[in-house]
Amino acid sequence: MKRVTVRFEGNVQGVGFRWTAARAARDAGVAGWVRNKSDGSVQLVAEGGEAQIEALLESIRAAMAGNIHGERLDWSEARGEFNSFEIRR
Repeated sequence: MKRVTVRFEGNVQGVGFRWTAARAARDAGVAGWVRNKSDGSVQLVAEGGEAQIEALLESIRAAMAGNIHGERLDWSEARGEFNSFEIRR
């Protein structure tokens, strides 16, 4: 099991990004959360199998391609702290 922390940059707030990410996470079967950051970026933390996380990221990239101008990924081992995927405020 893996964990990824991603910071998405670009026109990612106010465009349904968090809802898109949450739906993609549920479809991929991963757990974690997504939230807006005060600097205009969106942060996502997801845990699951590596293939599941890759599917999540590809789904987000495809759906929000015109909005994402950069992303920073940090991979690590899963901590097992999530039971579901949620949108945080």
